[in-house]
Amino acid sequence: MVGTGGSGTIFFTHCNLYCLFCQNYEISHLGEGEAVSSDRLAEMMLSLQERGCQNINFVSPSHVVAQILAALPKAVEGGLRVPLVYNTGGYDSVETLRLLEGVFDIYMPDLKFMDGEVSRRTCRAPDYPEKVQAAIKEMHRQTGDLVLGVRSIAERGLLVRHLVLPGGLAGTREAMRFLAREVSPDTYVNMMNQYRPCGEAMAHPPLNRRITVGEYEEALTVAREEGIHRLDQRSGIRMIRFI
Repeated sequence: MVGTGGSGTIFFTHCNLYCLFCQNYEISHLGEGEAVSSDRLAEMMLSLQERGCQNINFVSPSHVVAQILAALPKAVEGGLRVPLVYNTGGYDSVETLRLLEGVFDIYMPDLKFMDGEVSRRTCRAPDYPEKVQAAIKEMHRQTGDLVLGVRSIAERGLLVRHLVLPGGLAGTREAMRFLAREVSPDTYVNMMNQYRPCGEAMAHPPLNRRITVGEYEEALTVAREEGIHRLDQRSGIRMIRFI
């Protein structure tokens, strides 16, 4: 996605979701991190650009949109010119996203669950399916399908991540059907196979185990059956290398 320069990733402490299996549990649940001013945040963006990063990747930005918007003008004044990535769990309000139109070049939401009962048990958000679907539609309205430039570097658009979960908890068929029919069959999907039990997952079967090869292959098959053909299987598009 970002060639050889890597993605200039800025993680924000806490999250507006509390997924019990979060792979960044120490940051999202335990609050590891430090407070910075808007001036310092702007400096961080510029420093990452100077190091050769080909985008600025804001991870879990949903609850700090105001702070990001306060820092961006200072970064732009300082010469920030690389694309901005909104890297989110997908639990975003359409009203907030509309404030970001013209600000972010690339939206990279998770599409975690399609069953409200599953999202209630795993991330305390029974309305997640409705919220994420509305959010993804708005993100696509703003930026369209993912556009790749030279060396398959992402320049603009929507890239949806779908983490395959044990026991089919992610609702992959319903998720891919939604994307193909209600967003675009050209939606670029990163079908992720790296689930591992983290946080509180060991106490919540079947989240206490990794996915099988068969579960991942089935997810890819289901996506194609539902009409999704731009599938990232770690080939073709250059993947993000975090810096």
